Amino acid sequence: MTNPITARRALAATASIGALVAMTACSSPAPATSGASAGASTSADCAAYAAYGDLKGKTVTVYTSISSDAEATPHKDSYKPFEKCTGATIKYEGSSDFESQLPVRVKAGNAPDIAYIPQPGLLKTLATNNPGKIIAVSGQAATNLDKYYSPEWKNYGTVNGQVLATPLGANVKSFVWYSPTAFKAKGYTVPKTWDELIALSDKIAADNPKAKVWCAGFESGTATGWPGTDWIEDSMLRTNSAADYDAWVAGTLKFSDPKVQSAFSMAGSILKNEKYIDVASIATTSFKEAGYGVLDQTCFLHRQASFYQANWAAAKKDVKVAEDGDVFAFYLPGKDATTKPLLGGGEFVAAFRQAPEVQAFQAYLTSAEFSNNKAKATPDGGWLSANSGLDEANLTKPIDKLSHKLLTDKGVVFRFDGSDLMPSAVGAGTFWKGMTDWVSLNKSSADVAAAIDASWPKS
Repeated sequence: MTNPITARRALAATASIGALVAMTACSSPAPATSGASAGASTSADCAAYAAYGDLKGKTVTVYTSISSDAEATPHKDSYKPFEKCTGATIKYEGSSDFESQLPVRVKAGNAPDIAYIPQPGLLKTLATNNPGKIIAVSGQAATNLDKYYSPEWKNYGTVNGQVLATPLGANVKSFVWYSPTAFKAKGYTVPKTWDELIALSDKIAADNPKAKVWCAGFESGTATGWPGTDWIEDSMLRTNSAADYDAWVAGTLKFSDPKVQSAFSMAGSILKNEKYIDVASIATTSFKEAGYGVLDQTCFLHRQASFYQANWAAAKKDVKVAEDGDVFAFYLPGKDATTKPLLGGGEFVAAFRQAPEVQAFQAYLTSAEFSNNKAKATPDGGWLSANSGLDEANLTKPIDKLSHKLLTDKGVVFRFDGSDLMPSAVGAGTFWKGMTDWVSLNKSSADVAAAIDASWPKS
């Protein structure tokens, strides 16, 4: 079954091929062909890479689920400074069958040197089923992890007390897309609390009887239902503590628990409210097209992640995604203006071979240099990192800048996408189906919870 992260990656912004024509300064030296002399690492351009040593003649293989040229090319370009300054060659392989093939390759002893793992749940499964196959994070990579990332990101790469993976890219899910142009014309203001969001929804409903307040779509082929899980996850963080959220994704706090049911009630106050939304259409509306009504005010609000920015161009040519544009997003507010729960996702880097060149490349991927090089190599936007060393000036899209501010805000309580942390039978199975039944069949949250709880693996 398609993993939700893979389904969502279809929305990632496409980057121009060969975008990284030149990079300057010590954090971003000009690209050169692989295998260049590592002696260049003594130059000013390569000063930041000197610690990796002379890796001339060494090759590191990278395996990912990013197989399209548009998305893979910026990754390859972001490696060029490392290749130039160390002499190493990075061999990239993207596969649409990544999530099924990686476990097979690891078990068969044919693992790549480095793999980009799109969810902590898969990391845990790989580590559990293949003890000792994933190389523990150490050295400069461990130092960078502590320096540039919040403890939550380190925790999500940890299995049984051992840090086995480092963060790579990231996205923010706690966003509501809207039209700044329409808000200005109607006199609406961005809400700062959940109560203000509901008050705004009521006002929009009263002012615009022929339109819907909210738009939503859960249809995503074999992954239908995943957008609904994000609604519950965001609601969990706004009705309960972070510790409760952790217990929930771990399976110790059941879906039937009143705390989780309160999250369904919060999400249901919008998703099952006919005054706000066409409930019957949610399950069959494609998540890719669900927000398009925001552009012509057939609906006004659409809760979806930062990566949705790439989808607006398909709805309207030359659409301006900006705070003063045709469409933008605001942070989905918490219960009050001071608490800042934040739902997000991302990828993690795991190493499967103990070798200096592999550990050096993993360290590079945790560095500020990599995050800035990758941002520069993606000039059309749509990629960001939770790395605090990422200079927001290198992020070209306003929504990426806003996302990075939130991801690195010390006042934010960040939690990873819950369905990606749960066992796949639940997170990519009964949870998806339960959300679909909840809106399409008007199934009660209690009945949905009972079915999901019954599906949780016993061990």
